[in-house]
Amino acid sequence: MLSMLYETPSSVCVMKASHITPPIVLSALALACSMVVAAPAGAASASPTSILSAAKAALAKQSGVHLVISVKSGKNTTTEVADLGKTVGVESVSSGSAKATVEISATYGYMGGNSSGLTSLMGLTAAEAKKLGSKWMSLKEGTSPYTDLKSSATIPALTSLFPAVKGTSSSTEQSGGSEIYVLKWTTAKTSSTPALSNVLTVSEGSNALPIKEVTSDSTASETTSFSKWGESVVVTAPAVNQTVAYTTIVG
Repeated sequence: MLSMLYETPSSVCVMKASHITPPIVLSALALACSMVVAAPAGAASASPTSILSAAKAALAKQSGVHLVISVKSGKNTTTEVADLGKTVGVESVSSGSAKATVEISATYGYMGGNSSGLTSLMGLTAAEAKKLGSKWMSLKEGTSPYTDLKSSATIPALTSLFPAVKGTSSSTEQSGGSEIYVLKWTTAKTSSTPALSNVLTVSEGSNALPIKEVTSDSTASETTSFSKWGESVVVTAPAVNQTVAYTTIVG
């Protein structure tokens, strides 16, 4: 899951003829190019190394998580709501009037949206969007597009988003009467994106998991809120007569 801050339409959510670039949690299904969770209670002075090690163990126990991601850039706001399970997931993105949804089940992936969502959020051409219309594009299990989509829209995707230990700092603060962890790091500038500042707050305790992450530069910000850790995620597949094969649309 990559940050939505500097995604182009084709990289936010979709696909080209032989490959599909997955959603942002879409982006998490978006976590600003990296994600950190905290060590157990009593480890306020723990090093980033021990915190990241504990994070992987905590994350592995989770069956689901609810994400709300909001990206603000100037007057524009893009919002994503996602529920990620171990093998299934649902993600919905909206930006102005553009809307798109991605679903992952054990056997198929589905992508749909309105006309502007299919083009501006999913990266389809106008002709491809017209061909799909109001139906869902289906991606069969075992194909590369399905595998790519599933790898970014389910909980296992989060394990690849931990930042390098070097450059990540940790501290604690009080919030609502409870002590929480605060992790900070920067994402280096590249040829296409500016340097980004990242702040992630994490609950303390034996089940220490993210609460909120804020990623920003001088012109835009992305806020990701985490809740319902351990939730059961259920995906309801669309009716078969409301789906069109990926190869029919993009092939």
